[in-house]
Amino acid sequence: MKKFFQEIKADIKFKSAGPGQKLTDSAGEKAPKEKPSQLALRPPRQGPTDEAQMAAAAALARLEQKQPRARGPTSQDSIRNQVRKELRAEATVSGSPEAQGATAVPEAKEEGSAHMAVQGVYFTCPLTGATLSRDQREAGVKAAILSHFSTDPVGASIMKIHTFNKDRDRVRLGVDTIAKYLDNIHLHPEEEKYRKIKLQNKVFQERINCLEGAHEFFEAIGFQKTLLPVPDQESPEEFYVLSEAALAQPQSLDRHKERLLAAEPVRATLERQRRVFRPSPLASKFELPADFFNLTAEEVKREQRLRADAVERLSALRTKAMREKEEQRELRKYTFTLLRVRLPDGCLLQGTFYARERLSALYSFVREALESDWLPFELLASGGQKLSEEENLALNECGLVPSALVTFSWDPAVLEDLRAAGAEPHASGLKPELLAAMEQLL
Repeated sequence: MKKFFQEIKADIKFKSAGPGQKLTDSAGEKAPKEKPSQLALRPPRQGPTDEAQMAAAAALARLEQKQPRARGPTSQDSIRNQVRKELRAEATVSGSPEAQGATAVPEAKEEGSAHMAVQGVYFTCPLTGATLSRDQREAGVKAAILSHFSTDPVGASIMKIHTFNKDRDRVRLGVDTIAKYLDNIHLHPEEEKYRKIKLQNKVFQERINCLEGAHEFFEAIGFQKTLLPVPDQESPEEFYVLSEAALAQPQSLDRHKERLLAAEPVRATLERQRRVFRPSPLASKFELPADFFNLTAEEVKREQRLRADAVERLSALRTKAMREKEEQRELRKYTFTLLRVRLPDGCLLQGTFYARERLSALYSFVREALESDWLPFELLASGGQKLSEEENLALNECGLVPSALVTFSWDPAVLEDLRAAGAEPHASGLKPELLAAMEQLL
């Protein structure tokens, strides 16, 4: 009987539910169909107002908060999250942009600030002695080489060959080919064929014609362009022909060849920008300009790729070779570094270096500033690690980039002998002219 009444109630409930609907129809009652005339008279539907959109967004947010929590993280997710935490923790300690994973490179302070450790990286042109900024150095050196043509065209053309052409293998091949031409003239001065060089010759075109400065070199040492007839050919072709005056001086040709073979690219030399500061609690604080951090477009792309792969790399098992490769890539990260040497009396000696320069360059820099430059001394990195001049590692291999504070100390045995003789060195040991130019570190 109970079952009978339940069936009757279900039947009544079913009939009171209204007409049936397809599963694809929206819930609720169907709206009665409107006649075409009514549809034409109805005003166009307006889009939702800004208030309605805001209300809808708030409702959606509330619904999302009520959604059940997603499946817990997998073991791989846990590993990646742990790696991210380690990267952030390392970034906090070292300030390294690589350690920061997806964060940006260190933000350089605005140049021109009174608190800058240096105002930039500067270079000296070896030909003119002019001071050049990082952006000016290449153009400045090229301009100096071009101006040198008026006084020494042979030397200027040699410098142009080695400096203007970046592919060192191509330069070496072209220089060796030019040297071979000159050797043939020197060894066979009576044979006319060696004094002529066909400009359309395949070897000349592939090895020499492509080098900037090569034509200037040939003309500077006595070759002249001349149109000469070619056997079995109607039209003449262009040749370099050695002049009689140059042929009469074979020693000069040999000297020009030796200069060409021995030459190196002309590079602006890095200015140390040596400065001396009074003792200061800010000794280990470095505010560096953009020159120490600026990256080229290609370097920026490479940094982005490295950061995108950082989590995956660190969460995977790596071989020793993989770790060494990543360490080498980290060492190549900076081009320059700013170093301060804290002397026994607390004074600071500051200079700019290439990141790949050797420790011997730092030792020489300090030695040049000492009044008693013959006395042996030691340099210690942070934590008391001795920077051995004998090992002569690169500065970036010692962790001294992009800036570092190094501690100076006299050799203990030598210092003891000096004290026994009553001839202890000056507290700072710097030359008087450097002490006179001492500044306050801000």
